[in-house]
Amino acid sequence: MLAFPTYRESSTVLFNSYAFIFGFLPITLVVFFGLSRFRVVKTTWVWMTLASLFFYGYWKIAYLPLLLISISGNYVIGKQIEKLVILLEEGSGEDSPAPTTVKNISLSFRGRGEGEGENLSVLSPIDKNNNHKNNNISNLVSTVVSYKQQTQLLLWIGICFNLAILGYFKYANFFVDSLNHILGTNITIPTILLPLAISFYSFTQIAYIVDAYRGETKKCRYNFMTYSLFVSFFPQLIAGPILRYDELLPQFEKLRNSLFSWKNMGMGLSLFILGLGKKVAIADNLSPWVATIFNNSDQLSFVEAWVGALSYTFQLYFDFSGYSDMAIGLGLITNIRLPINFNSPYKATSISDFWRRWHITLSNFLRDYLYIPLGGNRRGRLRQYGNLLATMLLGGLWHGAGWTFVIWGGLHGLFLVINHRWRQMKLSMPKILAWMLTFLAVVSTWVLFRATSISDGLGILQAMVGLKGVILPTTYQNTLGWLTPLGIQFQEWQDMSLLPPIGLEKTFMVLFGLILGVTFLPNTQQIMKHFKPSWYWATAIGLIATFCLLSLNRVSEFLYFQF
Repeated sequence: MLAFPTYRESSTVLFNSYAFIFGFLPITLVVFFGLSRFRVVKTTWVWMTLASLFFYGYWKIAYLPLLLISISGNYVIGKQIEKLVILLEEGSGEDSPAPTTVKNISLSFRGRGEGEGENLSVLSPIDKNNNHKNNNISNLVSTVVSYKQQTQLLLWIGICFNLAILGYFKYANFFVDSLNHILGTNITIPTILLPLAISFYSFTQIAYIVDAYRGETKKCRYNFMTYSLFVSFFPQLIAGPILRYDELLPQFEKLRNSLFSWKNMGMGLSLFILGLGKKVAIADNLSPWVATIFNNSDQLSFVEAWVGALSYTFQLYFDFSGYSDMAIGLGLITNIRLPINFNSPYKATSISDFWRRWHITLSNFLRDYLYIPLGGNRRGRLRQYGNLLATMLLGGLWHGAGWTFVIWGGLHGLFLVINHRWRQMKLSMPKILAWMLTFLAVVSTWVLFRATSISDGLGILQAMVGLKGVILPTTYQNTLGWLTPLGIQFQEWQDMSLLPPIGLEKTFMVLFGLILGVTFLPNTQQIMKHFKPSWYWATAIGLIATFCLLSLNRVSEFLYFQF
């Protein structure tokens, strides 16, 4: 079996822990808003940066330098790219440069031992008999080419810098294990501890480097401190959302974003508590069902497999969307607006629609920084389909160092290809049927996403389609007994040892209720659009908060922390 990177050795200040709720958060906010009374923007954000770094370092102080090295390296590279992009624009005449600009540019590219005014150029030498005007034009063109080459080089250095860090810590063990499996070798390397949030802050900074290359980041004023906070801002650091520079950095410039706001405090706390409720009341209670069934994948019945698959489908959604709600709420408390990451994904009526609703910031990253640069849909249908598959395969690998994640991504890529081809053929189907097919596709692929190995995942999928026999609860024997000649068997619910102990009716009620909830009820963002402070609202939020706080005796990590 292929080994996964070891995740953690010590504690984190989890959002759903007493240490965070009654310790880290109030101290951070009291100092933050206390400093804001002096109306010095820099001081408040310096404090928030230090608090965010402490939040990360509390997990494992040894990996805090890695985060700081990553931040420093990307900042230096990004700033240098910005300077070159500005000089490129000046050199190309976009900003109507003065003649001195051309002179300064030429002098800055002198070679070793060369005289002043000599210019390193990829163009052929200018004939000495050309007039002074032609010399200036030649210098200008050669300078632009040289700067363009340097900018491209720095872009690739920045991308490779991030991928090298991510690749070593997340994929080194996976690569060696895969190599040993294929070649029959026995290469060993020390087990590498996977740094918390490395996938998220690596992708955030790759986006920053690419945006700098595109000339977009120069529109924003920022320094090393605000850039550090952009990457390490504690509400989003651990599990996203994956940010672009323009979604956060400009907000640090505004004084009002460091001043206390009762409205934002109320909305932020409400979102945080609703997200905590998703995690504690739903995701954590489904966790034992999921663990029991997925840990016994070789002995599952038809019903057990479906209960496990559906339970994980809802556990993952409420766990991750709960975290995202809490992150957005925490940001709002400090007057920072983070992008939404979920928009009722299980209401989707196609796989394309699903990816517009699920982990939205990752979907946007894959689209803008991978799919479109590969060519998108601009080079014919076959190339488009190949780009979709490649994008989703890499998206699967981003989630985890395991072949189950690669296959999960590949299947979603295949579904997207089918989806696009279906639309190109202008075919249609009833909306309810489209929803059912989409939901079944998502549920079945979540099985591989959760399974610890390909064989375990296939075992559960085989049980789900009845290849291991179909055993139904005896409750349905009177109604479905006529199926016995077809191999359908019946058994008491309590004899199906892997099923939840709460009984048949309650289990089905829970799962059916969750299906109805995610398909018909408004999501938290839609609820918060109608937020108005009232005693009714305060009472409801207070009851949810009380329930959650009383349930924190068994704190569990968020599922996406492992990615």
